[in-house]
Amino acid sequence: MLERRRALVALLAAGAGTCLAAPRGTGGAAASGAAPASSAAPARTVAIEGMAFSPAALTVRRGERITWVNRDLVPHTVTARDGSFDSGGIAAGASWSTVAARAGHLDYACTFHPTMTASLVVR
Repeated sequence: MLERRRALVALLAAGAGTCLAAPRGTGGAAASGAAPASSAAPARTVAIEGMAFSPAALTVRRGERITWVNRDLVPHTVTARDGSFDSGGIAAGASWSTVAARAGHLDYACTFHPTMTASLVVR
């Protein structure tokens, strides 16, 4: 049963039925949910799996889209410590994206599970 559920989560994370939640917060030092998607902009992915963000540290360039994919069986958030972005709850198998708008260093965490932390550097 667990293997079947993981296969379903993997299928959803691969794009079948994945939803991109609208960000709650915009602006901030490094990322903004307000920037429009661009087919030419590179995309980066952070997996949320095993109660951790992977990679735990990610360096991107301004204009790159970052997508967090929840591969766990419980919801998580992607919330900047400085309040510049907040995904809200990301359900199991769902994802949330933002575009890196400004250079800087951001630490973020899951508000549901505060020991889940990571960082984002935008150059």
